[in-house]
Amino acid sequence: MHRLFRALDLLLAALLLAMVVMVFGNVVLRYAFNSGITVSEELSRYCFVWLTFLGAIVAMRDNAHLGVSNLVERLPHAGKVACAALSQVLIVLCCVLMVWGTARQHDVNATTYAPVTEMSLIWIYGMGYVTGTAIALLALHKLWRILTGSVTDAELIGVVEDEALPPQAGRQGPAR
Repeated sequence: MHRLFRALDLLLAALLLAMVVMVFGNVVLRYAFNSGITVSEELSRYCFVWLTFLGAIVAMRDNAHLGVSNLVERLPHAGKVACAALSQVLIVLCCVLMVWGTARQHDVNATTYAPVTEMSLIWIYGMGYVTGTAIALLALHKLWRILTGSVTDAELIGVVEDEALPPQAGRQGPAR
């Protein structure tokens, strides 16, 4: 799993680099030479979509999505377990809806083509399959760990503090 997520991190970096090169190159071409590369606008948008969806998977693994822990951290252990389990179940349900919605639109997206690159739009909207499935698997794994009692109280709260902020009194720093 570590290698898979390392490869995903490298892919995210490559997508970001590709976006920067295409957008910056187009800006230079427009201002310096009064021209541009039309395909770079479309491809940079697609890179952004992939970056966002793949980044959501990495954020789920790192427990880095936004969350509000004010209530949960004040609950007893059993309350934290119940909230964490309910949270993971809701995440799985949302992922099921994402994959189901993507599947329902699959035929439309597979037969619709981008105006410049003429790529099938399933390469863009199909990211719902990848993201929904990956996040659901991560949530099911965490749910399994919650139900078997192999998570700490810090993991039950489910929010990772910003590493740049000093830890609050009585609370440990980031759980990484």
